[in-house]
Amino acid sequence: MSEFINNKEKRVENLFAFCIGIINRENGKKLIEKHQFSIDQLTPHDVIEVVDKLIRTGISTEVLKKNIGKILNVFYKPIVQYPWKKPREGPFWYYLIQENRAVEKFLNEIKISLKLINKKAKLEENYFDDYKKMRENLLKLNEFILHYDKKENILFPYIEKAFEDYRCLQIMWSFHDDIRKKLKEFDTILQKETPDLKELNKEVAALFFLIVPIIFREEAILFPVALERIAAKDFVQMNKEAEELGYVYDVQSNQADMDAFEELAKMQNKHDKATGNLKSGDIVDLETGYLLPEQLKIMLNTLPLDITYVDENDVVRYFSSPKDRFFTRSKAIIGRTVQNCHPPESIHVVDKIVNSFKSGEKDEANFWIQMRGKFILIRYFALRDEKGNYKGTLEVSQDITEIRKLEGEQRLLDWK
Repeated sequence: MSEFINNKEKRVENLFAFCIGIINRENGKKLIEKHQFSIDQLTPHDVIEVVDKLIRTGISTEVLKKNIGKILNVFYKPIVQYPWKKPREGPFWYYLIQENRAVEKFLNEIKISLKLINKKAKLEENYFDDYKKMRENLLKLNEFILHYDKKENILFPYIEKAFEDYRCLQIMWSFHDDIRKKLKEFDTILQKETPDLKELNKEVAALFFLIVPIIFREEAILFPVALERIAAKDFVQMNKEAEELGYVYDVQSNQADMDAFEELAKMQNKHDKATGNLKSGDIVDLETGYLLPEQLKIMLNTLPLDITYVDENDVVRYFSSPKDRFFTRSKAIIGRTVQNCHPPESIHVVDKIVNSFKSGEKDEANFWIQMRGKFILIRYFALRDEKGNYKGTLEVSQDITEIRKLEGEQRLLDWK
């Protein structure tokens, strides 16, 4: 594979210059001619490194999102020619790819229905059944959001640990959020019994333009690089975390294949990662009581709250696992900075809260949102030691839908 490695530093430099030229709206044809050799030799690794460099240069997420499609169109041929072995049954990646194949079937059905609707509308024929079928398939796309949740909460943290040039993930996460927003818009659009065909055609095209490129970028760029850089022992943990969140549509994991993969990973790396966790027999002194770690875990997980602790260095150290969770969490976020746990558009809000706690300006911040029929209260608390030194931030989220309905009183004696 030496032909892909020769002059890597110079190649990345040339590819970066090409991207800057595209962003600055220079003549595309001349840019391609000037950098053709580097373009022909590029690898998915180069793409990730170049995008990371663009971000570190200070180019905004918005500008990169507007130009990344044009850039990757030029890079398409060498990207798809890169030799990588797609995973067989067992590892996390395999099931992500199967989910992509599943969502493509829904997208194809939507495309067929829309063509029929437009054709029948032109002939002034009834297209109600076609619209009904398309509406059902569009609503089914909401389930695919779990695919993006798993990438953000399982895949991205491991990539951040393995890559120095991980910042390209910020762009992909931002596109995930665009897809979420677009699907939410369809909830309103599809309430109409008779669609506005002009609006429907426009919005379906916009949705396809978001989902389809992300599938390509996953399978042709992100997955090949991740497979080569992330240790096999980490794949095993990723599998376990993915199992907790589940899969979309009819994709199902095969336990025998996953067990076989785990054995292979153990053979490849026999050194277990040190976790630093307390042993089950250790006692935790809470000053007002002494608990075993298992007791403490049960107690925190029984509370009807999502609790996340970020230490004084902005590193996520803990989250609870309540029975009914409304925000996706994965063990992979432990050790990750809180800024990397949010899409780029909301990082400034996170920084504003944390910085106000660090400076002592504030000790608390409250927000509330409506999500999937629930009213969620989100509260942030500054943690301080006895001397007032900042020791981190505690995020506490609670579903208060039913609490808001309470009236009058119900005393203990009235409880049945």
